[in-house]
Amino acid sequence: MSDRYLKFVNTPFGKTAAQSLGLPAPVPLKRWKRADQPFIEGDVLIGAANSSKAISTIGKVLGASAAKLFHASAMDTLNDSAKSGNKAEALPLNADIDRKFSALVFDATGMKDTTDLKAVYEFFHPTIRKLAGNGRVLVIGQDPSTCRQPAKAAAHQALEGFVRSVGKEVGKKGATANLLWMAPGAEQQLESSIRFFLSPRSAYVSGQVTRISKGATAHASNPVAPLAGKIALVTGASRGIGASIAETLSRDGATVIGLDIPPALEDLQKVMAPIKGKAMACDITDEKAPKQIADFVKEHFEGIDLVIHNAGITRDKTLGNMPEHFWDMTIAVNLTAEELIDEELMHQELLCENGRIVCISSISGIAGNFGQTNYSTAKCGVIGYVEAMAKQVKNGVTINAIAPGFIETQMTAAMPITIREAGRRMNSLSQGGLPVDVAEAIAWYCNPASNGVNGNVVRVCGQSLIGK
Repeated sequence: MSDRYLKFVNTPFGKTAAQSLGLPAPVPLKRWKRADQPFIEGDVLIGAANSSKAISTIGKVLGASAAKLFHASAMDTLNDSAKSGNKAEALPLNADIDRKFSALVFDATGMKDTTDLKAVYEFFHPTIRKLAGNGRVLVIGQDPSTCRQPAKAAAHQALEGFVRSVGKEVGKKGATANLLWMAPGAEQQLESSIRFFLSPRSAYVSGQVTRISKGATAHASNPVAPLAGKIALVTGASRGIGASIAETLSRDGATVIGLDIPPALEDLQKVMAPIKGKAMACDITDEKAPKQIADFVKEHFEGIDLVIHNAGITRDKTLGNMPEHFWDMTIAVNLTAEELIDEELMHQELLCENGRIVCISSISGIAGNFGQTNYSTAKCGVIGYVEAMAKQVKNGVTINAIAPGFIETQMTAAMPITIREAGRRMNSLSQGGLPVDVAEAIAWYCNPASNGVNGNVVRVCGQSLIGK
């Protein structure tokens, strides 16, 4: 459904009206348009606290981009910024800065205690107002759980509060801010995440923290078709977010098995036909469903690389008025079926080496929601499942979750207008997301180079103002 308010406030009259009335004025977000599009363009400024570990990797990744690079200089706390490589031109931060930046990238991994946070201030204070519309802020720190000294852990934990606040400050211009917490020695696992968070693919992802583990050696991938040769299973693929996931994975080179309930088969076939995918009609709550899915995979392919648990339902009632079958069905579809399908695929050794499992949680699972005790319970359970499974998966397999916020779908279009408008505006970007925003985040998780991204729950919510 079209966001008429977004269109209105981006007309000359609408901008004036919004300013005079103190109303939010969301900026249209720039999203990924074509396969050969550079992941970032324009001017990019790189900075690093002294003794930082990721700066050369950052410089290498950005050095292969279409951006013009600069590194911070003239600040003693930022001397190591020059280690970003010879493609980056020195830019004194103690002088007037006469350019706009499409991204500000800061390596904080060298911080040893809380006094080193001054480097964060000295990099961003003179530059944050120079961030362009739809710009990106990306900070890389050390995972606090790997810090032995409390003062060092405090410094790196502090980056989360910093990034979440910055996201709320820059959201009014359609910009985002995100944080990567890197385990020691995981520099080589950063590339896919740097590319994602600096690109238009992450247009509706802000205020998020992603842990990057050392993991297995990251696999090189074709930037245009990183999923070439991969087989993907997408449940709930007949419409909305599921259809967008199937289309996006296909765009990136995967062959898709789209699964949905039998009554949705006709719609599912319409989604699968243009992407040359295979449609499978199946009720995932049927006790025979896991084996049926495994048999289908064996019939058509040797194994499966990507498992996307997108199927979900809502059966809303306040707890006191909720019939038992509303509870049972919601838990079965949104949580239990995922566990049983994964169990069967792994038991039959159908999940390939370096496979990917992605589950869909929800903002409701993080913050709770009125009249959704069943749904919130299931979606919070998804988070627990992912975090526990991440410690158990082997052979390069990763499992992660996406927690969507307000996404423009048929379901949200049917909401009463007041609730729909509130849902759209209650985030830092002051607008709803699109199904493709969820799909792009899933494609990042599925990238062969994302081996170090495991056990994460990333919100695709424009930095919702509710929840963590």
